[in-house]
Amino acid sequence: MMKLLYYVTFVSSLGVGLLAGVFFTFSAFVMQSLTKLPSGEGISAMQSINTTILQSSFMWVFMGSTALSVFLGITSFFNLGNTSALYVIVGSLIFFVGVFLVTAIFNVPLNDTLAAATPGSSEGAQAWKKFLDSWVPWNHVRTIASIGALISYITAIRKW
Repeated sequence: MMKLLYYVTFVSSLGVGLLAGVFFTFSAFVMQSLTKLPSGEGISAMQSINTTILQSSFMWVFMGSTALSVFLGITSFFNLGNTSALYVIVGSLIFFVGVFLVTAIFNVPLNDTLAAATPGSSEGAQAWKKFLDSWVPWNHVRTIASIGALISYITAIRKW
């Protein structure tokens, strides 16, 4: 069982690392670039990104990493005698709360609201401002949480 947990933690680390990179990219420069555009263009660009991301391999990595983190957290709870188990549980909790739940509770509803906005309208400009004021900080949370989960998973792998 421990060998299986080791390999699942390794695979989960890869997924979480990829997600950390995506979230970091948005935090570091994508959203800053979109804010420099006129609001209608920023809305259109973000609407396109949100539509495209749902049909990309990102969703497989996101949902797969979530499923693996839940599996790892539950399985490691029953293996607390192993030093790595605690690191895996911490990483799984950080990922599930800080990435999956934040995405589901905050970022997705904001994306849905923006999807209904009309680029170029005054209502759209207001929606864009509200979107940026909320979505960007929550993305920073996802970035930090995914990096924290990755650190916990890597620590667990090193302790095995």
